[in-house]
This record gives sequence, structure tokens and C-alpha cells, in this order.
Amino acid sequence: MLDEVFSTDGLFKRLYEEITAQSFPVHSRRRMKLELRAIAIAEWSPTVVPGLLQTAGYAHSLFREGDPRASDEELAKKVQHRLARQDVLKGSSPPDFSVIICESVIRRTVGGPEVMREQLSALLTHSTQPTTVLQVLPLSAGTHGLMDGSMSILTTPDGPPVIYTEGIRSGAIIDEPSAVRNLSRSYDVLTTPALSRDASARMIRKLMEAS
Repeated sequence: MLDEVFSTDGLFKRLYEEITAQSFPVHSRRRMKLELRAIAIAEWSPTVVPGLLQTAGYAHSLFREGDPRASDEELAKKVQHRLARQDVLKGSSPPDFSVIICESVIRRTVGGPEVMREQLSALLTHSTQPTTVLQVLPLSAGTHGLMDGSMSILTTPDGPPVIYTEGIRSGAIIDEPSAVRNLSRSYDVLTTPALSRDASARMIRKLMEAS
């Protein structure tokens, strides 16, 4: 709004993004900068709903469990900053967004039934977006190459894809070409045993209605 009022060509938006990024761990900042420029994002998560799809209640519950000594104000800021990341999916030209989540993600109740019901409803809404493909990997899928952790593949207009992997309070950018190729291949392979978009939506809706 300030950019529109003062005709500053995105200056205030860039400043806000820079300030917001400072609240995240160092290992997350490069990933966030890549997200803002990405034309395609592919995510795999075996444990939680990816940050770009989290509701406020879901994010708050994760932050509360992760830092029980944090004040309400600190938690509110963390949630606000996480939700701000989701602006990349709301513009006039959002990136192609592909997401595979483990079935355990939608079965694990985070924050209580009401919070989880809201989160499942949000996933259903995201799944209807034309630029988003959301798939659920059933627990029956068995062993696969990405069981060790979560992963994001980020493609920008001016460079080869890079991969961001994340663990407990840690993360790393992988840009070595052969490693990126192998991990991207593992993601592509994972799309086969994953449920289709429609079947994934049906599973999510069934769990939401039962909760």
C-alpha cells in the first residue's frame, strides 16, 4: 500500500521482506530469497504441513511446542512472519507449486481437533488452485529415497534448480548439480506411489469430516 501511495516501485515491500527475513534462522534466509524469485517450487514433507501451507493456528501450535518459554508476543511475531512467506503463492503470477506430504501429516492432530480441521480445510482450498498440485503419499507406499527428511526444490528464472533440506533446527542448500539431479529424481519417483490430486483431496476431506 505504501508503494502505491508513494510510487516507490516496490521499495517498501523489499524492506519489509528483508526485515521479516532477519527473524528466521540463517539457514532459512537464502531459501526464502529463492522462494520470492521462484518460478517453480516442489516440496516433500514427511512430518508436518509445509510452511507455505500452514494456517495460523497450526503454525502457532508448532512454535509453542518448539519453544515453550516463548512469550505470546514472540509467538505471534513468528506466526506473522511465517504467514507472510505465503504471499509468494498469492500474487498475480505465483510459481508452479507441487507438494507431496506423507499421510501421517494429515493424520497427526496438531493443536487439537479444531486447529487440525481448519488446517485440513486450508489444504483442500490450496489443492483447488490451478498452479498447485497437492498429493498425499499413503503409508502403504513403503520405502523410498526421501525418507530421511523434508526437501524443497526451488527453480528461479536465471539459474539451475537448487534444493533446500531441513532437519531439527538445521537446514542446508544443496546446489551441486549431481546431488540436485539425484534428489530431484527421487522426488519425481515419489509422485508415482503418491495419490492423485483428486484422491488426495478425498482423503483429506474424509479426515476433516471425521475429526
